[in-house]
Amino acid sequence: MPMTFMDLVNEARARIKEIDAAAAAQAIAAGQAAVVDVREPDEYRQARIEGAVNIPRGVAEMAVPQAVPDRTARIIVYCAGGNRSAMVADNLTRMGYTNVESLAGGFQGWMRSGNKVAR
Repeated sequence: MPMTFMDLVNEARARIKEIDAAAAAQAIAAGQAAVVDVREPDEYRQARIEGAVNIPRGVAEMAVPQAVPDRTARIIVYCAGGNRSAMVADNLTRMGYTNVESLAGGFQGWMRSGNKVAR
């Protein structure tokens, strides 16, 4: 039976680290992580996590190494709901990044948790 997008996401989730909004907010406030928003530019323009760099999922594997060349740096990736970021986190880990986390629940979870957003 052919795999679906969610099958791929669930496989990726089994291999990656996820971080909840509270722990991510703490790490970001302490300046302990690079934050990569893998949503599309129009989503990013509407609202984002303060300090996040926008690198859409379609180019993440090419662009993240330029934005964050240190493969040991802590990186928190997020999308709208946590699916695209899980895929990116999995691919970055496969590319040798050793400290990548996907924001559980994505940007929606971030906002539901009452965290501040930039507009």
